[in-house]
Amino acid sequence: MSVARLRAVGARRISTSASRNALGSAARPLAEKISSEWRGTSMTGGTTKNFIGGEFVESKATEWIDVVDPSTQTLLSKVPQTTSSEFDQAVDAASQAFKTWSKTSVLTRQRFVLELQHLLRQNSEAIANSIVLEQGKTLADAHGDLLRGLQVVENAASITTTLMGEKIEVSKDMDTEVRRVPLGVCASIAPFNFPAMIPLWTIPMATVTGNTLILKPSERDPGAAMMIAELCQRAGLPPGVVNVVHGQVPTVNAICDHPAIKAISFVGGDKAGKHIYERGTQHGKRVQSNMGAKNHAVLMPDANKNLALNSIIGAAFGAAGQRCMAISVVILVGEAQSWLPELVERARKLKVSGGFEKDTDIGPLISPAAKERVTRLISSATEEGGSLHLDGRGIQVANYPDGNFVGPTIIEANTSMTCYKEEIFGPALVVLRAETLDDALDTINANRYGNGTAIFTQSGATARKFETEVEVGQIGINVPIPVPLPMFAWSGNKASFLGDIGFYGKSAINFYTQNKTTTSLWRAQDALATRASVNMPTHH
Repeated sequence: MSVARLRAVGARRISTSASRNALGSAARPLAEKISSEWRGTSMTGGTTKNFIGGEFVESKATEWIDVVDPSTQTLLSKVPQTTSSEFDQAVDAASQAFKTWSKTSVLTRQRFVLELQHLLRQNSEAIANSIVLEQGKTLADAHGDLLRGLQVVENAASITTTLMGEKIEVSKDMDTEVRRVPLGVCASIAPFNFPAMIPLWTIPMATVTGNTLILKPSERDPGAAMMIAELCQRAGLPPGVVNVVHGQVPTVNAICDHPAIKAISFVGGDKAGKHIYERGTQHGKRVQSNMGAKNHAVLMPDANKNLALNSIIGAAFGAAGQRCMAISVVILVGEAQSWLPELVERARKLKVSGGFEKDTDIGPLISPAAKERVTRLISSATEEGGSLHLDGRGIQVANYPDGNFVGPTIIEANTSMTCYKEEIFGPALVVLRAETLDDALDTINANRYGNGTAIFTQSGATARKFETEVEVGQIGINVPIPVPLPMFAWSGNKASFLGDIGFYGKSAINFYTQNKTTTSLWRAQDALATRASVNMPTHH
Protein backbone atom coordinates (compact mmCIF):
# COMPACT_ATOMS: atom_id res chain seq x y z
CA MET A 1 0.00 0.00 0.00
CA SER A 2 1.34 3.45 -0.90
CA VAL A 3 2.14 6.08 1.72
CA ALA A 4 -0.59 8.33 0.29
CA ARG A 5 -3.11 5.47 0.55
CA LEU A 6 -2.02 4.77 4.14
CA ARG A 7 -2.46 8.40 5.06
CA ALA A 8 -5.94 8.40 3.55
CA VAL A 9 -6.85 5.29 5.52
CA GLY A 10 -5.32 6.88 8.62
CA ALA A 11 -7.42 10.00 8.12
CA ARG A 12 -10.61 7.93 7.95
CA ARG A 13 -9.57 6.06 11.08
CA ILE A 14 -8.99 9.31 12.89
CA SER A 15 -12.50 10.46 12.11
CA THR A 16 -14.07 7.16 13.11
CA SER A 17 -11.97 6.68 16.24
CA ALA A 18 -12.43 10.22 17.44
CA SER A 19 -16.20 9.95 17.17
CA ARG A 20 -16.27 6.93 19.49
CA ASN A 21 -13.48 8.14 21.79
CA ALA A 22 -11.30 5.08 21.24
CA LEU A 23 -8.69 5.85 23.87
CA GLY A 24 -8.21 2.98 26.31
CA SER A 25 -9.65 3.07 29.79
CA ALA A 26 -6.24 3.92 31.27
CA ALA A 27 -5.50 6.66 28.75
CA ARG A 28 -8.84 8.48 28.63
CA PRO A 29 -8.85 10.05 32.12
CA LEU A 30 -5.21 11.08 31.74
CA ALA A 31 -5.99 12.80 28.44
CA GLU A 32 -8.94 14.61 30.01
CA LYS A 33 -6.83 15.72 32.97
CA ILE A 34 -4.10 17.15 30.74
CA SER A 35 -6.65 19.00 28.60
CA SER A 36 -8.29 20.59 31.63
CA GLU A 37 -5.14 21.55 33.54
CA TRP A 38 -2.77 22.82 30.82
CA ARG A 39 -3.43 25.92 28.76
CA GLY A 40 -1.44 25.28 25.59
CA THR A 41 -2.30 21.74 24.63
CA SER A 42 -5.21 19.36 24.17
CA MET A 43 -5.47 15.59 24.40
CA THR A 44 -9.23 15.42 23.75
CA GLY A 45 -9.64 16.76 20.22
CA GLY A 46 -9.08 20.47 20.81
CA THR A 47 -6.29 22.67 19.46
CA THR A 48 -2.65 23.27 20.28
CA LYS A 49 -1.87 26.94 20.86
CA ASN A 50 1.07 29.07 19.86
CA PHE A 51 2.98 30.60 22.78
CA ILE A 52 3.95 34.16 21.85
CA GLY A 53 5.08 36.94 24.15
CA GLY A 54 4.03 35.03 27.25
CA GLU A 55 0.51 34.27 25.98
CA PHE A 56 -1.06 31.05 24.72
CA VAL A 57 -2.65 32.25 21.49
CA GLU A 58 -5.18 30.47 19.29
CA SER A 59 -3.77 30.51 15.77
CA LYS A 60 -5.66 32.07 12.86
CA ALA A 61 -4.19 29.38 10.57
CA THR A 62 -6.24 27.96 7.71
CA GLU A 63 -4.22 24.72 7.68
CA TRP A 64 -4.21 22.35 10.65
CA ILE A 65 -2.36 19.09 11.30
CA ASP A 66 -3.94 16.23 13.24
CA VAL A 67 -2.14 14.85 16.29
CA VAL A 68 -3.28 11.29 16.92
CA ASP A 69 -2.62 8.57 19.46
CA PRO A 70 -0.38 6.07 17.59
CA SER A 71 -1.97 3.15 19.47
CA THR A 72 -5.56 3.86 18.41
CA GLN A 73 -5.51 6.70 15.82
CA THR A 74 -7.74 8.75 18.14
CA LEU A 75 -7.62 12.47 17.46
CA LEU A 76 -5.91 14.25 20.36
CA SER A 77 -5.32 17.74 19.02
CA LYS A 78 -4.96 19.89 15.95
CA VAL A 79 -1.72 21.79 15.40
CA PRO A 80 -1.68 25.01 13.34
CA GLN A 81 0.52 25.71 10.38
CA THR A 82 1.53 29.00 11.99
CA THR A 83 0.88 31.97 9.75
CA SER A 84 3.69 34.23 8.61
CA SER A 85 2.32 37.14 10.64
CA GLU A 86 2.14 34.96 13.79
CA PHE A 87 5.71 33.83 13.20
CA ASP A 88 6.85 37.43 12.85
CA GLN A 89 5.04 38.27 16.10
CA ALA A 90 6.97 35.51 17.87
CA VAL A 91 10.31 36.74 16.54
CA ASP A 92 9.42 40.33 17.43
CA ALA A 93 8.50 39.24 20.97
CA ALA A 94 11.82 37.41 21.27
CA SER A 95 13.73 40.40 19.90
CA GLN A 96 12.12 42.78 22.36
CA ALA A 97 12.66 40.39 25.27
CA PHE A 98 16.33 40.02 24.36
CA LYS A 99 16.94 43.70 25.06
CA THR A 100 16.26 43.18 28.75
CA TRP A 101 16.88 39.44 29.27
CA SER A 102 20.42 39.67 27.88
CA LYS A 103 21.17 42.32 30.52
CA THR A 104 19.65 40.31 33.37
CA SER A 105 22.23 39.12 35.87
CA VAL A 106 23.58 35.60 35.57
CA LEU A 107 22.26 34.91 39.08
CA THR A 108 18.71 35.74 37.98
CA ARG A 109 19.03 33.43 34.99
CA GLN A 110 20.44 30.71 37.23
CA ARG A 111 17.45 31.05 39.58
CA PHE A 112 15.12 30.51 36.62
CA VAL A 113 16.66 27.13 35.71
CA LEU A 114 16.70 26.07 39.36
CA GLU A 115 12.99 26.78 39.61
CA LEU A 116 12.33 25.13 36.24
CA GLN A 117 13.98 21.88 37.31
CA HIS A 118 11.83 21.85 40.44
CA LEU A 119 8.64 22.33 38.41
CA LEU A 120 9.65 19.68 35.87
CA ARG A 121 10.11 17.13 38.62
CA GLN A 122 6.83 18.17 40.21
CA ASN A 123 4.95 17.73 36.92
CA SER A 124 6.90 14.79 35.49
CA GLU A 125 3.92 12.42 35.53
CA ALA A 126 1.75 14.74 33.45
CA ILE A 127 4.52 15.35 30.89
CA ALA A 128 5.27 11.63 30.64
CA ASN A 129 1.56 10.88 30.14
CA SER A 130 1.41 13.38 27.27
CA ILE A 131 4.40 11.67 25.63
CA VAL A 132 2.74 8.25 25.85
CA LEU A 133 -0.48 9.63 24.37
CA GLU A 134 1.07 11.52 21.46
CA GLN A 135 4.29 9.63 20.74
CA GLY A 136 3.41 6.09 21.82
CA LYS A 137 6.36 5.39 24.14
CA THR A 138 5.94 3.17 27.14
CA LEU A 139 5.36 5.13 30.33
CA ALA A 140 8.77 4.18 31.73
CA ASP A 141 10.50 5.27 28.53
CA ALA A 142 8.55 8.55 28.54
CA HIS A 143 9.86 9.26 32.03
CA GLY A 144 13.36 8.54 30.73
CA ASP A 145 12.81 11.02 27.88
CA LEU A 146 12.04 13.75 30.39
CA LEU A 147 14.81 12.71 32.80
CA ARG A 148 17.55 13.04 30.19
CA GLY A 149 16.32 16.54 29.38
CA LEU A 150 16.06 17.38 33.06
CA GLN A 151 19.74 16.52 33.46
CA VAL A 152 20.57 19.30 31.00
CA VAL A 153 18.43 21.72 32.99
CA GLU A 154 20.28 20.82 36.18
CA ASN A 155 23.66 21.16 34.48
CA ALA A 156 22.64 24.60 33.20
CA ALA A 157 22.48 25.73 36.82
CA SER A 158 26.30 25.67 36.82
CA ILE A 159 26.25 28.71 34.54
CA THR A 160 27.85 30.97 37.16
CA THR A 161 31.03 28.93 36.64
CA THR A 162 30.78 27.81 33.02
CA LEU A 163 30.08 31.31 31.68
CA MET A 164 33.21 32.77 33.23
CA GLY A 165 35.48 34.61 30.82
CA GLU A 166 39.24 35.16 30.86
CA LYS A 167 41.46 38.06 31.81
CA ILE A 168 45.20 38.63 31.84
CA GLU A 169 47.56 41.58 32.16
CA VAL A 170 49.26 41.47 28.75
CA SER A 171 51.75 44.21 29.59
CA LYS A 172 52.27 46.72 32.39
CA ASP A 173 48.92 48.30 33.24
CA MET A 174 47.31 46.79 30.09
CA ASP A 175 44.60 44.13 30.47
CA THR A 176 42.88 41.92 27.89
CA GLU A 177 39.51 40.46 28.91
CA VAL A 178 37.35 37.95 27.09
CA ARG A 179 33.64 37.86 27.90
CA ARG A 180 31.01 35.43 26.63
CA VAL A 181 27.99 37.39 25.45
CA PRO A 182 24.66 36.08 24.06
CA LEU A 183 23.91 35.91 20.34
CA GLY A 184 20.32 37.20 20.31
CA VAL A 185 17.23 35.36 19.10
CA CYS A 186 17.90 31.64 18.60
CA ALA A 187 15.71 28.82 17.30
CA SER A 188 15.25 25.15 18.12
CA ILE A 189 13.61 22.62 15.79
CA ALA A 190 12.78 19.41 17.67
CA PRO A 191 11.96 15.88 16.41
CA PHE A 192 9.02 13.63 17.26
CA ASN A 193 11.04 10.90 18.97
CA PHE A 194 12.11 12.92 22.03
CA PRO A 195 9.34 15.48 22.59
CA ALA A 196 10.65 16.52 26.04
CA MET A 197 14.38 15.82 25.94
CA ILE A 198 15.29 17.82 22.84
CA PRO A 199 13.40 21.00 23.83
CA LEU A 200 15.20 20.66 27.18
CA TRP A 201 18.55 20.42 25.40
CA THR A 202 17.96 23.94 24.08
CA ILE A 203 15.60 25.94 26.32
CA PRO A 204 17.82 26.01 29.43
CA MET A 205 21.11 26.47 27.57
CA ALA A 206 19.82 29.23 25.31
CA THR A 207 18.11 31.18 28.07
CA VAL A 208 20.69 30.80 30.84
CA THR A 209 23.32 32.28 28.50
CA GLY A 210 21.11 35.35 27.95
CA ASN A 211 19.46 34.51 24.62
CA THR A 212 15.80 34.30 23.70
CA LEU A 213 14.33 31.34 21.84
CA ILE A 214 11.83 30.33 19.18
CA LEU A 215 10.94 26.64 19.64
CA LYS A 216 9.26 24.60 16.93
CA PRO A 217 8.32 21.19 18.34
CA SER A 218 7.35 18.32 16.09
CA GLU A 219 3.85 18.76 14.74
CA ARG A 220 3.28 15.08 15.58
CA ASP A 221 3.64 15.41 19.36
CA PRO A 222 3.81 19.03 20.56
CA GLY A 223 2.14 18.53 23.93
CA ALA A 224 5.25 18.07 26.06
CA ALA A 225 6.83 21.22 24.62
CA MET A 226 3.71 23.25 25.38
CA MET A 227 3.69 21.99 28.96
CA ILE A 228 7.37 22.83 29.35
CA ALA A 229 6.70 26.33 27.98
CA GLU A 230 3.99 26.81 30.62
CA LEU A 231 6.40 25.65 33.32
CA CYS A 232 8.98 28.19 32.06
CA GLN A 233 6.37 30.87 32.62
CA ARG A 234 5.56 29.56 36.10
CA ALA A 235 9.30 29.53 36.86
CA GLY A 236 9.39 33.28 36.31
CA LEU A 237 10.70 33.54 32.75
CA PRO A 238 9.69 36.95 31.36
CA PRO A 239 7.32 37.15 28.37
CA GLY A 240 8.98 36.64 25.00
CA VAL A 241 12.11 34.88 26.24
CA VAL A 242 10.71 31.51 25.08
CA ASN A 243 8.13 31.36 22.31
CA VAL A 244 6.60 28.28 20.67
CA VAL A 245 5.35 28.15 17.08
CA HIS A 246 4.15 25.19 15.06
CA GLY A 247 4.04 23.89 11.53
CA GLN A 248 5.91 22.04 8.86
CA VAL A 249 8.18 23.22 6.01
CA PRO A 250 6.92 26.84 5.87
CA THR A 251 7.75 27.38 9.56
CA VAL A 252 11.14 25.70 9.19
CA ASN A 253 11.99 27.89 6.20
CA ALA A 254 10.87 30.99 8.07
CA ILE A 255 13.30 30.09 10.87
CA CYS A 256 16.11 29.63 8.35
CA ASP A 257 15.37 32.91 6.57
CA HIS A 258 14.42 35.43 9.27
CA PRO A 259 17.29 37.91 9.70
CA ALA A 260 16.71 38.37 13.45
CA ILE A 261 17.38 34.69 14.20
CA LYS A 262 21.09 34.16 14.82
CA ALA A 263 21.39 30.41 15.49
CA ILE A 264 19.45 27.20 14.84
CA SER A 265 19.62 23.93 16.75
CA PHE A 266 18.13 20.94 14.92
CA VAL A 267 17.69 17.23 15.67
CA GLY A 268 16.00 14.98 13.13
CA GLY A 269 16.40 13.21 9.81
CA ASP A 270 18.97 13.60 7.06
CA LYS A 271 16.86 15.41 4.48
CA ALA A 272 15.56 18.07 6.84
CA GLY A 273 18.92 18.41 8.59
CA LYS A 274 20.85 19.07 5.39
CA HIS A 275 18.20 21.51 4.19
CA ILE A 276 18.23 23.48 7.46
CA TYR A 277 22.02 23.55 7.66
CA GLU A 278 22.45 24.75 4.06
CA ARG A 279 19.62 27.28 4.12
CA GLY A 280 20.45 28.55 7.58
CA THR A 281 24.17 28.99 6.97
CA GLN A 282 23.46 30.70 3.65
CA HIS A 283 21.68 33.34 5.70
CA GLY A 284 24.66 33.73 8.01
CA LYS A 285 23.27 31.73 10.92
CA ARG A 286 25.14 29.43 13.27
CA VAL A 287 23.64 25.95 12.82
CA GLN A 288 24.05 22.62 14.65
CA SER A 289 22.30 19.74 12.94
CA ASN A 290 22.14 16.20 14.31
CA MET A 291 20.80 13.80 11.70
CA GLY A 292 20.68 10.08 10.86
CA ALA A 293 22.62 7.16 12.26
CA LYS A 294 23.48 3.50 11.86
CA ASN A 295 24.88 2.47 15.20
CA HIS A 296 26.83 -0.81 15.40
CA ALA A 297 27.47 -2.98 18.44
CA VAL A 298 30.27 -5.52 18.36
CA LEU A 299 29.87 -8.72 20.40
CA MET A 300 33.19 -10.39 21.11
CA PRO A 301 33.31 -14.07 22.12
CA ASP A 302 34.76 -13.17 25.53
CA ALA A 303 31.90 -10.81 26.41
CA ASN A 304 29.64 -11.33 29.40
CA LYS A 305 26.96 -13.11 27.41
CA ASN A 306 23.99 -12.26 29.58
CA LEU A 307 24.89 -8.57 29.81
CA ALA A 308 25.62 -8.34 26.10
CA LEU A 309 22.42 -9.97 24.86
CA ASN A 310 20.15 -8.05 27.22
CA SER A 311 21.93 -4.77 26.41
CA ILE A 312 21.59 -5.27 22.66
CA ILE A 313 17.90 -6.13 22.92
CA GLY A 314 17.20 -3.08 25.07
CA ALA A 315 19.13 -0.72 22.82
CA ALA A 316 17.71 -2.13 19.58
CA PHE A 317 14.03 -2.37 20.50
CA GLY A 318 13.51 0.28 23.19
CA ALA A 319 11.35 3.20 22.04
CA ALA A 320 10.33 0.90 19.14
CA GLY A 321 13.78 1.60 17.67
CA GLN A 322 12.93 5.27 17.16
CA ARG A 323 16.16 6.63 18.65
CA CYS A 324 19.06 8.18 16.78
CA MET A 325 21.31 6.31 19.22
CA ALA A 326 19.53 2.95 18.94
CA ILE A 327 21.71 -0.06 18.22
CA SER A 328 20.46 -1.04 14.77
CA VAL A 329 23.32 -3.36 13.76
CA VAL A 330 25.02 -6.07 15.80
CA ILE A 331 28.26 -7.63 14.56
CA LEU A 332 28.82 -11.12 15.97
CA VAL A 333 32.54 -11.87 16.01
CA GLY A 334 33.94 -15.38 15.86
CA GLU A 335 32.34 -17.80 18.31
CA ALA A 336 29.80 -15.15 19.36
CA GLN A 337 27.97 -16.03 16.14
CA SER A 338 26.56 -19.03 17.99
CA TRP A 339 24.65 -16.64 20.28
CA LEU A 340 22.23 -15.62 17.53
CA PRO A 341 19.49 -18.17 18.42
CA GLU A 342 19.47 -17.00 22.04
CA LEU A 343 19.36 -13.36 20.93
CA VAL A 344 16.30 -14.22 18.86
CA GLU A 345 14.59 -16.05 21.70
CA ARG A 346 15.08 -13.20 24.15
CA ALA A 347 13.73 -10.68 21.62
CA ARG A 348 10.74 -12.90 20.95
CA LYS A 349 9.66 -12.54 24.60
CA LEU A 350 9.26 -8.75 24.39
CA LYS A 351 5.70 -7.53 24.89
CA VAL A 352 4.23 -5.26 22.22
CA SER A 353 1.25 -3.14 23.31
CA GLY A 354 0.02 0.33 24.19
CA GLY A 355 2.34 2.47 26.26
CA PHE A 356 0.09 2.55 29.33
CA GLU A 357 -0.33 -1.24 29.45
CA LYS A 358 1.48 -3.10 32.21
CA ASP A 359 4.87 -4.60 31.29
CA THR A 360 4.84 -3.26 27.73
CA ASP A 361 8.31 -3.32 26.17
CA ILE A 362 7.56 -1.96 22.68
CA GLY A 363 4.90 0.59 21.83
CA PRO A 364 3.68 1.72 18.40
CA LEU A 365 5.57 3.60 15.74
CA ILE A 366 4.68 7.26 15.36
CA SER A 367 2.49 6.99 12.24
CA PRO A 368 1.05 4.64 9.60
CA ALA A 369 3.63 6.02 7.17
CA ALA A 370 6.46 5.13 9.57
CA LYS A 371 5.04 1.60 9.93
CA GLU A 372 4.82 1.24 6.15
CA ARG A 373 8.43 2.34 5.73
CA VAL A 374 9.74 -0.02 8.39
CA THR A 375 7.83 -3.00 6.99
CA ARG A 376 9.04 -2.14 3.47
CA LEU A 377 12.66 -2.16 4.59
CA ILE A 378 12.16 -5.47 6.40
CA SER A 379 10.62 -6.92 3.23
CA SER A 380 13.55 -5.69 1.15
CA ALA A 381 15.87 -7.89 3.20
CA THR A 382 14.18 -11.11 2.10
CA GLU A 383 13.97 -9.85 -1.48
CA GLU A 384 17.72 -9.21 -1.48
CA GLY A 385 18.74 -12.54 0.04
CA GLY A 386 18.72 -11.80 3.77
CA SER A 387 17.31 -14.11 6.43
CA LEU A 388 14.50 -13.17 8.81
CA HIS A 389 15.18 -14.87 12.13
CA LEU A 390 12.32 -12.96 13.78
CA ASP A 391 9.58 -11.21 11.80
CA GLY A 392 7.53 -8.49 13.48
CA ARG A 393 5.43 -7.57 10.45
CA GLY A 394 1.72 -8.14 10.71
CA ILE A 395 1.70 -8.41 14.49
CA GLN A 396 -1.77 -8.30 16.08
CA VAL A 397 -1.99 -6.47 19.40
CA ALA A 398 -4.98 -7.17 21.62
CA ASN A 399 -7.29 -4.16 22.12
CA TYR A 400 -5.29 -2.05 19.65
CA PRO A 401 -6.38 -3.10 16.15
CA ASP A 402 -5.55 0.29 14.61
CA GLY A 403 -2.14 0.80 16.22
CA ASN A 404 1.07 1.40 14.25
CA PHE A 405 2.72 -1.70 15.68
CA VAL A 406 5.71 -3.64 14.38
CA GLY A 407 7.09 -6.42 16.54
CA PRO A 408 10.76 -7.07 17.24
CA THR A 409 12.52 -8.12 14.06
CA ILE A 410 15.97 -9.66 13.56
CA ILE A 411 17.46 -9.74 10.08
CA GLU A 412 20.68 -11.47 9.06
CA ALA A 413 22.09 -9.44 6.20
CA ASN A 414 25.22 -8.05 4.59
CA THR A 415 26.43 -4.49 4.03
CA SER A 416 25.20 -4.35 0.42
CA MET A 417 21.54 -4.72 1.39
CA THR A 418 19.08 -1.84 1.63
CA CYS A 419 18.12 -2.75 5.20
CA TYR A 420 21.75 -2.14 6.21
CA LYS A 421 22.41 0.96 4.13
CA GLU A 422 19.26 2.84 5.20
CA GLU A 423 18.30 3.87 8.72
CA ILE A 424 15.23 1.73 9.49
CA PHE A 425 14.15 3.70 12.58
CA GLY A 426 12.00 0.89 13.89
CA PRO A 427 12.27 -2.26 16.03
CA ALA A 428 14.47 -4.09 13.52
CA LEU A 429 18.00 -5.31 14.29
CA VAL A 430 20.39 -6.17 11.46
CA VAL A 431 22.87 -8.96 12.24
CA LEU A 432 26.27 -9.16 10.54
CA ARG A 433 28.96 -11.81 11.02
CA ALA A 434 32.70 -11.14 11.29
CA GLU A 435 35.67 -13.38 11.91
CA THR A 436 37.84 -10.85 13.72
CA LEU A 437 37.70 -7.50 15.49
CA ASP A 438 39.56 -5.95 12.56
CA ASP A 439 36.80 -7.10 10.21
CA ALA A 440 34.20 -5.51 12.48
CA LEU A 441 36.17 -2.25 12.65
CA ASP A 442 36.43 -2.15 8.84
CA THR A 443 32.66 -2.47 8.56
CA ILE A 444 31.92 0.27 11.08
CA ASN A 445 34.51 2.68 9.69
CA ALA A 446 33.22 2.20 6.14
CA ASN A 447 29.74 3.29 7.20
CA ARG A 448 28.94 6.93 6.48
CA TYR A 449 27.37 7.59 9.87
CA GLY A 450 29.21 8.27 13.12
CA ASN A 451 26.71 8.85 15.93
CA GLY A 452 27.46 5.94 18.25
CA THR A 453 28.93 2.48 18.59
CA ALA A 454 29.54 -0.10 21.31
CA ILE A 455 31.65 -3.15 22.04
CA PHE A 456 31.02 -5.94 24.51
CA THR A 457 34.18 -7.60 25.76
CA GLN A 458 35.98 -8.46 28.99
CA SER A 459 39.39 -7.68 27.49
CA GLY A 460 40.89 -4.29 28.26
CA ALA A 461 43.27 -4.62 25.32
CA THR A 462 40.39 -5.35 22.92
CA ALA A 463 38.41 -2.40 24.26
CA ARG A 464 41.43 -0.09 23.93
CA LYS A 465 42.03 -1.14 20.32
CA PHE A 466 38.37 -0.61 19.50
CA GLU A 467 38.04 2.86 21.03
CA THR A 468 41.33 3.94 19.44
CA GLU A 469 40.61 2.75 15.91
CA VAL A 470 36.84 3.14 15.53
CA GLU A 471 35.81 6.27 13.59
CA VAL A 472 32.67 7.11 15.56
CA GLY A 473 32.11 9.99 17.95
CA GLN A 474 30.36 8.28 20.88
CA ILE A 475 31.71 4.94 22.06
CA GLY A 476 30.36 2.50 24.63
CA ILE A 477 32.41 -0.25 26.24
CA ASN A 478 29.86 -2.68 27.69
CA VAL A 479 27.44 0.27 27.46
CA PRO A 480 24.90 -0.03 24.62
CA ILE A 481 23.74 3.61 24.27
CA PRO A 482 26.80 5.75 25.08
CA VAL A 483 25.14 9.17 25.18
CA PRO A 484 27.34 11.38 27.37
CA LEU A 485 25.84 13.15 30.36
CA PRO A 486 25.37 16.92 30.10
CA MET A 487 28.62 17.90 31.80
CA PHE A 488 30.24 16.57 28.62
CA ALA A 489 28.94 17.27 25.11
CA TRP A 490 27.29 15.41 22.26
CA SER A 491 30.02 14.18 19.93
CA GLY A 492 28.40 12.37 17.00
CA ASN A 493 30.39 12.81 13.80
CA LYS A 494 30.72 11.97 10.10
CA ALA A 495 27.38 12.12 8.23
CA SER A 496 25.44 12.15 11.50
CA PHE A 497 26.27 15.77 12.27
CA LEU A 498 26.61 19.08 10.44
CA GLY A 499 28.09 22.10 12.18
CA ASP A 500 31.09 22.93 14.28
CA ILE A 501 29.70 22.92 17.83
CA GLY A 502 27.80 20.10 19.59
CA PHE A 503 24.82 20.03 21.92
CA TYR A 504 24.75 20.76 25.67
CA GLY A 505 27.69 20.81 28.09
CA LYS A 506 30.61 23.11 27.33
CA SER A 507 29.72 22.97 23.65
CA ALA A 508 26.34 24.54 24.32
CA ILE A 509 27.98 27.47 26.09
CA ASN A 510 30.12 27.99 23.01
CA PHE A 511 27.16 27.58 20.64
CA TYR A 512 24.93 30.10 22.38
CA THR A 513 27.57 32.76 23.04
CA GLN A 514 30.14 34.78 21.16
CA ASN A 515 33.35 36.19 22.53
CA LYS A 516 33.85 39.89 23.10
CA THR A 517 37.46 40.89 23.76
CA THR A 518 38.43 44.18 25.39
CA THR A 519 41.97 45.47 25.76
CA SER A 520 42.28 48.38 28.18
CA LEU A 521 45.12 50.57 29.38
CA TRP A 522 45.03 52.37 32.72
CA ARG A 523 48.51 53.73 33.52
CA ALA A 524 48.92 55.49 36.78
CA GLN A 525 51.58 57.84 35.39
CA ASP A 526 49.18 59.11 32.71
CA ALA A 527 47.47 61.09 35.40
CA LEU A 528 50.71 63.13 35.75
CA ALA A 529 52.40 62.95 32.30
CA THR A 530 52.44 66.24 30.32
CA ARG A 531 54.15 65.04 27.10
CA ALA A 532 52.61 62.65 24.53
CA SER A 533 54.56 59.84 22.84
CA VAL A 534 54.39 59.46 19.03
CA ASN A 535 56.25 56.12 18.87
CA MET A 536 54.57 52.88 17.69
CA PRO A 537 53.21 51.06 20.77
CA THR A 538 55.10 47.81 21.36
CA HIS A 539 53.23 46.55 24.44
CA HIS A 540 56.52 46.32 26.36
